[in-house]
Amino acid sequence: MAGIDNIRSGQSLTSTSSNRSLNRSDSNASSVSSQESQQANRPRDAVSLSSQSKAIEEMRNDMASKPSFDSAKVEAIKKAIANGSYVVDADKLADNIIKFEKELGGIKS
Repeated sequence: MAGIDNIRSGQSLTSTSSNRSLNRSDSNASSVSSQESQQANRPRDAVSLSSQSKAIEEMRNDMASKPSFDSAKVEAIKKAIANGSYVVDADKLADNIIKFEKELGGIKS
């Protein structure tokens, strides 16, 4: 049987490698059949969801089925912009921007 040292010196492993592959395929076949029989005897894994997770899933499905914005309000704003009656309160807008920045941690007071 040729070892790693013999390979380096120029000897080939053709005869020993083919014997090894035959032995491996025989042992692989027997190990696969024994693994299959062991798996058949094992209990199956099971997952159960809590009532909280089921409630969360129902809420998620409910939210997904509804629009994420108030379409009536959007239409009213569009009409007000189109006819020129939409007025922006600059002070309120500035206060809301500052509040938002503080919540994000961007402005230190």
